[in-house]
Amino acid sequence: MIRINLLTVDRDRSKKTRVVISAAQRVTIGASLILVATVVGLGWWFWTLRSQSAEIDQSIARAELETQQLRAVLAQVQTFETRKAQLQQRVTLIEQLRTGQAAPVHVLDEISRSVPERLWLSDMKQTGSDFTLTGFATTMTALSDFIGGIESTKWFIKPVEIIDSQVTSDQKTGDLVRFVIKATFRDPDAPDVFATSKNAKKR
Repeated sequence: MIRINLLTVDRDRSKKTRVVISAAQRVTIGASLILVATVVGLGWWFWTLRSQSAEIDQSIARAELETQQLRAVLAQVQTFETRKAQLQQRVTLIEQLRTGQAAPVHVLDEISRSVPERLWLSDMKQTGSDFTLTGFATTMTALSDFIGGIESTKWFIKPVEIIDSQVTSDQKTGDLVRFVIKATFRDPDAPDVFATSKNAKKR
């Protein structure tokens, strides 16, 4: 009688089955780990991108704020420069007015000192730096003294020109010399400018 040991076969099959299931589980676990690692990696990469994007947004916001502040500062600087230019123009105008006011004062002062006896002025006109003086003198000597007195000052350019001189007769005053002379005013601090202008007019 032949005996077959079925228990041994069943044990071998059971071992093989156990081995196959274990390998399948390992593959599944490995794939799951790879999937999880991939998901974690993608999640970390996405989080990194969002963090970088947030930092860039903050940098842009700071830059825009600094730009606005700089624009405000530039506007203040431009306003300051405009005011400075206006003040400079006012100062220049005031200085010019002061210079212009000083000229007639010196002219009148020097002319009044130069007027001799027997001579008087009837009219005085100013054109730029030129003063045209009209008056009467009882003698030509008085007229010469008047011209010499003007030329001796430092406020007029030599020579003083006699534009016209005529002898007129009057029953009350007798013979009078009616004269018209032109004297060119100059600032002693800048004599060359007026001298150049005088020479240019002669040419």
